[in-house]
Amino acid sequence: MFKKLTEMLALRKQFISLVAGVPSYETYVEHMTKHHPDQPVQSRKEFFCEAQDARYNAKGGKVSRCC
Repeated sequence: MFKKLTEMLALRKQFISLVAGVPSYETYVEHMTKHHPDQPVQSRKEFFCEAQDARYNAKGGKVSRCC
């Protein structure tokens, strides 16, 4: 029962992240480790900042659009 509940919560988190447009850091780390082992893996903060810049096209720390 506990295992099933844990799986459901993980799927819920993944679904909400996808709806909000937030890429998964865990998926990124897994991809980098598997496909690019010679390259450094960004920290969670660096990954999040880069994802936000890509999503909102931030220039100089200013959001240039609302969506």
